[in-house]
Amino acid sequence: MFYFDWVALNIADLLEHAVDAVPDRAAIICGSRQVTFAQLEERANRLAHHLAEHGVGPGSHVGVYSRNSIEAVEAMVAAYKLRAIAVNVNYRYVHGELRYLFTNADLVALVHERQYADKVAAVLPEAPKLKHVVVVDDGSDADYARYGGVDYEAALAESSPERDFGERSNDDLYILYTGGTTGYPKGVLWRHEDIWRALGGGINFVTGEYVPDEWTLAEQGKETSLVRLPAAPLIHGAAQWAAFGALFTGSPVVFVPQFDAHEIWKAVQEHRVQVLTIVGDAMARPLIEAYREGGYDASSLVAVSSHAALFSHSVKQEFLEHLPNVVITDAIGSSESGFTGIGMVSKDADHSAGPRVNFGKDAILLDEDNRRIEPETGAVGRIARRGHVPIGYYNDPVKTRTIFVEIDGVRYVVPGDYARYEADGTVTLLGRGSQCVNTGGEKVYPEEVEGALKSHPDVFDALVIGVPDERLGQRVAAVIQTRPGHPPDFAAIDAHVRTEIAGYKVPRTIWVADEIGRSPSGKPDYPWAQKYAAEHEPAIDPQRA
Repeated sequence: MFYFDWVALNIADLLEHAVDAVPDRAAIICGSRQVTFAQLEERANRLAHHLAEHGVGPGSHVGVYSRNSIEAVEAMVAAYKLRAIAVNVNYRYVHGELRYLFTNADLVALVHERQYADKVAAVLPEAPKLKHVVVVDDGSDADYARYGGVDYEAALAESSPERDFGERSNDDLYILYTGGTTGYPKGVLWRHEDIWRALGGGINFVTGEYVPDEWTLAEQGKETSLVRLPAAPLIHGAAQWAAFGALFTGSPVVFVPQFDAHEIWKAVQEHRVQVLTIVGDAMARPLIEAYREGGYDASSLVAVSSHAALFSHSVKQEFLEHLPNVVITDAIGSSESGFTGIGMVSKDADHSAGPRVNFGKDAILLDEDNRRIEPETGAVGRIARRGHVPIGYYNDPVKTRTIFVEIDGVRYVVPGDYARYEADGTVTLLGRGSQCVNTGGEKVYPEEVEGALKSHPDVFDALVIGVPDERLGQRVAAVIQTRPGHPPDFAAIDAHVRTEIAGYKVPRTIWVADEIGRSPSGKPDYPWAQKYAAEHEPAIDPQRA
């Protein structure tokens, strides 16, 4: 084992600490393959040296265009070892979106799975800064020789395995491109120390206290570790930081290439997974249904944690019913804010509207005039967080100015999420203000209504939107997906929802879709819902009554 005097609160350094502490422990398991911490280190070193030989250095941007895989993690780590910046590329993007990302992110190198070679070939002529491409074999046969792509394993075989990189800094940069709800994706720019403190385990999420130094997590990992499975794709911050947070503690990480509820339970059973991280109902609901169907052994599980999206009361109760010995937590935050609050889920708790959590010590609510709201029952405001927050959006100073405010000399990030203070001092997440429906002067937050809809046994999924109304300005509407074999009883759904939320929040127009549009990470796609509503006749519509 060896340590350097110049260690930093840096993603690469933090991982190297874990490598030195537990080199022979399994680090990443994906399908039938796995690598130890020492093997992960060696392969990332080799890729880093290969990239350096092709012009990648401090500040360079390297795209990672892949499903969940060992190589995707290696590529990110290789970039950070060089003080370069890994940039997540959504594998569902089409030509225009890829062109925008490649150019907006100033990519100079790209690591991609072979199956995406045709898309890469089409975009490369429009991304002049992107000079070098490394291709991961995935069993497909797409041609990458036409643009000079280099085989991933060949690149590693020809490069040095040594850890002989220079000093790194807490100030090295991390970027996460987030799709948001409108327009093209935005690159959220963080310092390494700040993102580690906000999402990567540099803070105790329950007590709010900071980890005292960079050695603590790796040293603790020598004695104990937890096998973790992030169910979301690595193009999403929730999965990246579930994975990195685990690796920093010497904990093995299990992946499935793409979300499949049955495959996840098979992996839980085979690898004795102890912590499962998901993104709200979009993953939780198919998971619990697959668990009931499959009869899987999940006795190893000790915790299920939801991040970054609605985890509704009804689905939580199903998890507690079928997995009564598992601790279930709801964590709220965003790519722009990092961790904001966490709550433990108890059986029969009264919070159907959305995640109810205890705020972290750096989080507050602000009113529309950026004044701090004192905790009081029913007060609604925008979530703001100070302390370790991002720098802003990459290449977008105008947008950056919209998410930061200064209060009494302190800089806060305000990404646009609304929440309500409760009588017991907790807060309930209401959702993004940009999606808020203003109906007759009353504000209705979609996630609250979605939770009420999905608590009806026949509603599998739902998205709530506002549609024009001559009298009210907007009326609440919904696109729902019912369970197979359960034709919707709209009167019963309406009656049930009225027991959960106030009457003015109940959807008056409803469309039925075969499947609800969501991002690969499970986040709601509200533009899809608006488009679906515009192109289809509603099943229920007061305008036709």
